[in-house]
Amino acid sequence: MNYFELFELPISLKVDKSQLAKKYFELQKKCHPDFFTQADEEGQATALEKSSSINKALKLLQNQDETIKYVLELKGLLAADEKYQLPPDFLMEMMDLNENLSADSATAINEIEAGLYDEVKDIIEHYNDSTSPESLQKVKAYYFKKKYVQRILERLDG
Repeated sequence: MNYFELFELPISLKVDKSQLAKKYFELQKKCHPDFFTQADEEGQATALEKSSSINKALKLLQNQDETIKYVLELKGLLAADEKYQLPPDFLMEMMDLNENLSADSATAINEIEAGLYDEVKDIIEHYNDSTSPESLQKVKAYYFKKKYVQRILERLDG
């Protein structure tokens, strides 16, 4: 069972946070270990395992980047620890940016990140089962580019 099935939500690249919270509380009311203190050891262990899965799912689905990664994995478009080949022009732009990091760079980096999102915004916000593999490949490229940009921002903040 995947996390979307667990929360009875449609697979989406952008999860409805209010629906997610509502389902989380419903599931925890049914499965939280505190409600199974009188159960046998097996029942308590099962409740703990279910509750743990619910918590992991919530954490992942609350984070849009992690949700994108998860959907790409579900669709077989992203392998664990995949070494994605970013386009050379993007890498050159990032190298230039990296070499000239300054206090003003954060603004430029945030603009780059916003531009990357603009390229896939419609795909992410309107994803459904009929979204084409080509569109999902664009989302995959976005995911890896954003990760790269985030590493530069972290270096700048660090």
